Amino acid sequence: MMSLFQETYDVIVVGGGHAGSEAAAAAANMGSSTLLVTMNLQNIAQMSCNPAMGGIAKGQIVREIDALGGYSGIVSDTSAIQFKMLNKSKGPAMWSPRVQSDRMKFAEDWRLMLEQTPNLDFYQDMVSGLLVEGERVVGVKTSLGIDIKAKTVVLTNGTFLNGLIHIGDKNFGGGRAGERAAKGITEQLVDLGFDAGRMKTGTPPRVDGRSLDYSKMIVQPGDENPEKFSYSDITKPLTKQRDCHMSYTSTEVHDFLREGFDRSPMFNGRIKSTGPRYCPSIEDKINRFADKDRHQLFVEPEGWNTVEVYVNGFSTSLPEEVQFKALRSVAGFENVKFFRPGYAIEYDYFPPTQLKHTLETKVIDGLYFAGQINGTTGYEEAASQGLMAGINAALKVQEREAFILNRSEAYIGVLIDDLITKGTEEPYRMFTSRAEYRTLLRQDNADLRLTPKSFELGLASEKRLKRMEEKHSSAEDFVSFFKETSVKPEDINPILESKDSALVKQSDKMFKVFSRPNITIDDMRKLDVVEAYVQDHGLDPEVIEQAEIQVKYSGYIEKERNNADKLNRLENIKIPENFDYSKITNMSFEAREKLNKIRPITISQASRISGVSPSDVSVLLVYMGR
Repeated sequence: MMSLFQETYDVIVVGGGHAGSEAAAAAANMGSSTLLVTMNLQNIAQMSCNPAMGGIAKGQIVREIDALGGYSGIVSDTSAIQFKMLNKSKGPAMWSPRVQSDRMKFAEDWRLMLEQTPNLDFYQDMVSGLLVEGERVVGVKTSLGIDIKAKTVVLTNGTFLNGLIHIGDKNFGGGRAGERAAKGITEQLVDLGFDAGRMKTGTPPRVDGRSLDYSKMIVQPGDENPEKFSYSDITKPLTKQRDCHMSYTSTEVHDFLREGFDRSPMFNGRIKSTGPRYCPSIEDKINRFADKDRHQLFVEPEGWNTVEVYVNGFSTSLPEEVQFKALRSVAGFENVKFFRPGYAIEYDYFPPTQLKHTLETKVIDGLYFAGQINGTTGYEEAASQGLMAGINAALKVQEREAFILNRSEAYIGVLIDDLITKGTEEPYRMFTSRAEYRTLLRQDNADLRLTPKSFELGLASEKRLKRMEEKHSSAEDFVSFFKETSVKPEDINPILESKDSALVKQSDKMFKVFSRPNITIDDMRKLDVVEAYVQDHGLDPEVIEQAEIQVKYSGYIEKERNNADKLNRLENIKIPENFDYSKITNMSFEAREKLNKIRPITISQASRISGVSPSDVSVLLVYMGR
């Protein structure tokens, strides 16, 4: 009898969401024979929740994925219907790109890009278990009873592991609305020695845009000069955009919602797991912030042509009739028609302290976890983990050195280090405040930080690398121009006067004037000599922005780089793999317990573990003979 699968794959990726799609693309693009197995090939890279990519800290992650050779940035550009750079009034470390997306086009473009990826096969079936020999994974078993052999396996199961959907006092199994849950994997992993837990997330109602009165809402347009995510030249910024809108809840809306609290699975004990702190349901917001009379609702179109609308800020698991009654009391929603109600979903996850920095599990060799299975929330967080798991699975098969990003190199490095060092007991999402070196990890320089690494891996093309090098050298030359060129008082003072900035009395270097907080590149370009330099050298907006940041924030950047270098010295002090912490009797019991559980690989990682004090680290260094 002929088998469907004759070969042993290098990498099998289970699940076709954001994590799985990036994992499959990375492994295949690195030359590994890869199979993507998912329950429904029509739903690859489905936007299960909001139709958007990026946002605060998340936008930086998408740009990092793009710089590393992932697909999320490109697809976000090709399917965008609106672009916004958030936090533009703050310093560049806080600037965060975000796009509103065409949900159907996003999934279609992802599917087509994956289909054009060499070394990548597809198969539609539910994976019900792993094939394990000793302490090593050797493949997967599907619900149809098919065994598929592999050298490594990446699990990206999202919310599907024993997923349970809640709407009011009704609940039913499912991994997403209209799709069944995945059974069997959790139980097997627990039998193999893994710890498992439950988490919860939710989603708002989708409504018919034709039933809304937008005249009662506040228009939320995109940026006047939109940018894009991808550093490549295969995508272009938007030339037209769709508006979003904003409305507010009210005390009347809150009162209607409270009527259903006794039937809310969140409050009556049906949901026992933890939901995302920073994306609470509307009932949770009303309960926790009882003093607030209103909450913002963002009314987001789901695409260029569809009438379906996503009500951002109204995530709920209340009974559908309560959702409907309350939403009809919101300005502009008086005649709203539902496409589908909001719901909550509980699902299994595995505490990520059971992983190495590569996202390979400590228990089973060759098995990797990425995405919500690790306790994270958000497309971007999932995609970045998928990318790193796919890269490391391919490297393992190729017997090459593992690829690990540290905390001063990328938000992705912060994310993974937080997960495996600190763990998480609630859905983890990224914020700029989680990164201690955020001035170094800006959205504008992800290519400068990561594209050379991606080129070494075999992901970024030589064209990408050259484009990045040209950007870097052009920006450096432009900064040097400001440092070396003087400006006369009669030329610069009219500009300074218009900005209420102190006048100069003698010629001075442009760099010094440009360094003033209220003087922008647009002000400097009013000088003929600067504008002539820009035109003669054909500088694009990315280069100009990079140079301006280097001029204005050079002191902060240098200080942060020095701090990072100091900490990285601790990153270089490796702890032996089988180090016996039980022998260190003059270390606290809690520290020994945590160190033994997490098994940090460096002194720096050990110092970040909750419960390990500076004195414990000192004792460890002494014991290691440092």
